Amino acid sequence: MATFNININGAEHKVDVDPNTPILWVLRDHVNLVGTKYGCGIAQCGACTVHLGDNAVRSCQLPVSAVGEQQITTIEGLSENGNHPVQKAWLEIDVPQCGYCQAGQIMSASALLKRNPNPSDSEIESAMNGNICRCGTYTRIKKAIKTAARTENV
Repeated sequence: MATFNININGAEHKVDVDPNTPILWVLRDHVNLVGTKYGCGIAQCGACTVHLGDNAVRSCQLPVSAVGEQQITTIEGLSENGNHPVQKAWLEIDVPQCGYCQAGQIMSASALLKRNPNPSDSEIESAMNGNICRCGTYTRIKKAIKTAARTENV
C-alpha cells in the first residue's frame, strides 16, 4: 500500500491504496464517487471515462500511481448543478435510453468540445469512437454534441 494525494473535482483526497489500483476503483471505493461506471475493465467501452487534466481517459486502466499532480474530473465534477452545456444538450435531445454509458459519453464529448469547440461530424465520430452505447443512441449523441457546440462556455 502507498499513500497518494490526488485532486478530484477540485478537492484534495488522500488515499491509501496499491499503486496499481485503477483510478476507477479509487473513485468508487475510496472516494465514494460512483458516477463513473465499470463497463469492460479493459478500456474498450468508455463507460469509465474521466478527465485527466483536459484529456478524456479510461479510468479502469489508469493506475493511481500515474496521476501525479494532474487534476481528475469526474461526471460529478463536470458542473456543480448538472448545467454544463453538454449535460444540458443531453437532456434537450433526450439522449439516454438505459443511461449506463452516458457519464462516459458526456465526459468524452465535453473533452472534445474543450479542445475543439466546433467539431465536424468526422471529428465527433473520431473522438467518440470507442464509447459504446448498447442502446444505440449514437445519432442522438452526435446531435447533442452539435447542440452543445452551439452554446457558449463549453
